[in-house]
Amino acid sequence: MVYKVLDVSRYIINYGRDNNCNVSNLKLQKLLYFVQAEFLVSENRPCFEEKIEAWAFGPVVPKAYFEYMNNAGLEIPKITKFYEVTSNFEVKECIFDETIIAEKDRESIRKVMDYFKDWSAWAMSELTHQQAPWKDVYEVNKKNEITLEAIKGFFV
Repeated sequence: MVYKVLDVSRYIINYGRDNNCNVSNLKLQKLLYFVQAEFLVSENRPCFEEKIEAWAFGPVVPKAYFEYMNNAGLEIPKITKFYEVTSNFEVKECIFDETIIAEKDRESIRKVMDYFKDWSAWAMSELTHQQAPWKDVYEVNKKNEITLEAIKGFFV
C-alpha cells in the first residue's frame, strides 16, 4: 500500500514524541526521504505518493513542509486531531489513527526513526548533501524533483 505523506508524517511525529526523538520540520523532511528510500529498497515500492524535491537544506516533500512550516525549527507537537477540507469545501475534524498504516510498514518507519533518533536535523541535511539523489539535481532557486528511481538506485 502507498500512503499519503501527511499520514506518514503524523506517524513519524507521534512516534518521535513518544520515543524522545525531537522532530522539527527540517528533520521530518529528512526522515521522510530516508523512509521513502527504505521502502523502495526493502519493499520495492514507495511509502508515500507525493514527490520529493531538492531544496537548499536537502530533500523536501512540499506537502509535508507546508503543513508544518509554522513550527519553524521547533519540535512538532504530537498530533491527535487534524483538519481536512472536504470536496464541498467544509472543514472536517479528524482523529489520527496510526493503524491507517499497516503494522509491517510502521515497523519499517520505526526502523528508520530509531536509526536517526540521535541525529540532528542539520547532520541529516549534511548527509543528504553528500548523496547523489540530491547532489545530482539540486540547483539554486529551483526545486527539482528527486525521482524514486534515483533514490532506489543510490540505496540499492
